[in-house]
Amino acid sequence: MRQTRRDLLRTTGAALAVGGLAGCNAADSTTTDTATDDASGGSAGGSSTQSSTETPESAPTASATTAVAAEWNAMRARLYDAVALGTAGSYADGAAAARDVFARFEGSSGEWGAHEQLEATNERVYESFESNLGELGEALGSESLAAARDAASDADQQLQSAIRGQTDARTAAAFDLQLLGSRVKNAAVVAPVDANAAATVAERAMESFEASEAYEMIEEADAESYEAFEGRIEAVVEAAGSDDVETVRSAADDALAAAVAGSYAVVGAPAVAGTGHLSTYQAEAFDAAALASTGGPSTEFAHAAALTLYRARVDDAGWLYAAGEVEAARSAVQSVFQHFEGARAHEALEAASEAAYTGFEDEGLSALIEAIDAGDDAAVESAISTIHESLVTGVMALGSGPEPAVLEAGYFRARLGDARELFETGDLSGARAVAQGLFGTFEANEADFHETLESTSTELYETFEEEHLVGAIDALDAGDEDAADTHLAGAMDTLLQFETQAGTVAHVSGAEAGVMAARGFDASGLAVLGRTERAGTVVEGAFAGFEAGAGGFHEALEDADEELYETFETELSEIRVAASDGGDVTAAAQAFDEQAVAAMYAVIGAAGGSFGESAGALAQGVFADFEEARVHDLLEEADEGAYETFEARLETFIESLSTQTLSAFADSTLRAQFAVAGALDDAPVSGAAGSNEGSGGDADLQGGPNVVEGVPEDADHVVEMNAVAYAPQELTISVGETVAWTHAAGEPHSVTAYEGDIPDGAAYWASGGFDSRSAAETGWDEGRGAVQSGQSYVHTFETAGTHEYFCIPHEAASMVGTVVVEG
Repeated sequence: MRQTRRDLLRTTGAALAVGGLAGCNAADSTTTDTATDDASGGSAGGSSTQSSTETPESAPTASATTAVAAEWNAMRARLYDAVALGTAGSYADGAAAARDVFARFEGSSGEWGAHEQLEATNERVYESFESNLGELGEALGSESLAAARDAASDADQQLQSAIRGQTDARTAAAFDLQLLGSRVKNAAVVAPVDANAAATVAERAMESFEASEAYEMIEEADAESYEAFEGRIEAVVEAAGSDDVETVRSAADDALAAAVAGSYAVVGAPAVAGTGHLSTYQAEAFDAAALASTGGPSTEFAHAAALTLYRARVDDAGWLYAAGEVEAARSAVQSVFQHFEGARAHEALEAASEAAYTGFEDEGLSALIEAIDAGDDAAVESAISTIHESLVTGVMALGSGPEPAVLEAGYFRARLGDARELFETGDLSGARAVAQGLFGTFEANEADFHETLESTSTELYETFEEEHLVGAIDALDAGDEDAADTHLAGAMDTLLQFETQAGTVAHVSGAEAGVMAARGFDASGLAVLGRTERAGTVVEGAFAGFEAGAGGFHEALEDADEELYETFETELSEIRVAASDGGDVTAAAQAFDEQAVAAMYAVIGAAGGSFGESAGALAQGVFADFEEARVHDLLEEADEGAYETFEARLETFIESLSTQTLSAFADSTLRAQFAVAGALDDAPVSGAAGSNEGSGGDADLQGGPNVVEGVPEDADHVVEMNAVAYAPQELTISVGETVAWTHAAGEPHSVTAYEGDIPDGAAYWASGGFDSRSAAETGWDEGRGAVQSGQSYVHTFETAGTHEYFCIPHEAASMVGTVVVEG
């Protein structure tokens, strides 16, 4: 088994860097001991570190260090967000939250960014934090709650030790109180999902509070807030036991308010407490976004499902055009255009992504009709490509978590059906082209499908790609009809299994309604080609799949709307009747399409949707609290621009609860923290994950051999290096081809082969030109082998086999990749 840097860090434990913290609670604790001198490492940026024995008369002074500490505190809160979601059984959402923390940490570039400040404070604290953060995501991904709690606690200890080392005892205690308040607020996040989990979250926060140094400090400084905090935690637990979600929320709000009030009293410096107070708003916004993405799919998912169906319909138009049925192809595209104009997804796509909307309608559909009329094959292909790219962008904007991947699986199932029809008509090369195209799309991780399938089930991933998809391509190459049919059908069955594992029945229903509508249009295309018998067979197969359950879709539709269920079955049967009797199969397919789309919305609506309403209430609560808060005036007085941006971005986030607006609000909160701390000039340009601001161009770092500016024109393949991931993570190439790894986001990266995981006889390769892994890691520590913003590492592969590699600074975040070189 490969030993990673994380293994080494985990075996030494958090005590390696935070020796004074060994006596704390091993799970979900806010520690009470101060960090060692080694952990503090002095004060970054020249600010003086105040003694933990200072007198009450010497109130702390806010500075850039305070603002950074507040950002670390926001990240501490998010660690417990992830654990709270896991406690409620929403492991995938918890794992996503952990990944988001890692990505934001990596994107916190600049001298006063959370990333560089932690690394400068103490290298071992920094490495242990990243290791534990990666462990948290993996533990939640494998649904190991105990391991997740341990990892979160360890990561929390690293950040807490940095705060203690960089500030003073009173500031650290005040920030601990604010963190504890945020942890209690997590009960309001998970209460709509699982009331018992809400009680557990609150109880563990109480245990940590009673074990903390802040416990006695708040009791002495503000007895009223102390009593209110304890009392409201007890109220949260009691309300959760009664499944009273509304009271859980109000009591959690009160608990956070009491903790914040106590923090002002403990630290005795409004600017210091206010800086940390702003970070609690950032944490609450992330809470609202997490709740919005939890549970069953929302109406936005139904919109995304409808858009995915358009992709399959446009592919059918391309199929008809290639077969010489120009008028039928044009009619098919016009039908899509007309349907979209009156569809519920029309306004949703326009609101989610103006670029995707324009690309689909104007640059895609309109251009496709013109290209068909002109008989321009290249333009037809280009327009279809534009439509796909635009609709995928729209689906990603409307969906979250595994939703886009589930819909992508449905789209793949529809396209594999197309391949089977081409195969049935004797067009083996056409069928192979479809299968090969799907392979390329899968490897490119479109809609995060590749990674989601692999993380959901390694067995299904290997069965789909290695056994069936590759098997189908090979069989079509060899002209082996029986094997090709077996593998195409096997690939479709495997993807349905993935849908049921990755999503709820409502998610599967959205995807499968689209697949069935697509099969109806396949029957229409076959009828145009004169293959009415086969058209009837296709519909019979779709009907049989529905009757067999279709991943729960059959029962879900019947439960959601019995009348629609009966109409759905009737209209599906009418396609077969039309094919058998020489009727209008296209008109029948369009009539069934209306029922299929209606079924998407019906099942998803009956599933109750997501917890958007509760999430919206949480977000609205942030704004209401801020308007009455002490920090409101502190921020407005500190900097009018930062104040106005904070409020404007908060309002925008409340309206959409989207990832993009959340990131913008978090950035404005970070800037507000620096403003209240009196250090606005030191504020990082952006704290957003993926930002390139300040992430590259460090003169102290060197790339070495094969690290070049830009991307060479002769590169055969390009891999993007994002904040904590290679994209694509797995790449298949041929011997002699060249790959360029280009810096796309985050801090500097490395491209470093695993010495024991490259083919026998292959020369070792790594950015920096090192001849071994140990040399590469030593070189990295010395500032060599870095690929920075605007640069690429280039390598030509001369040895067939599987080459595995990793990024030295981000291996703990599972930033690893594979290049499969075919001979």
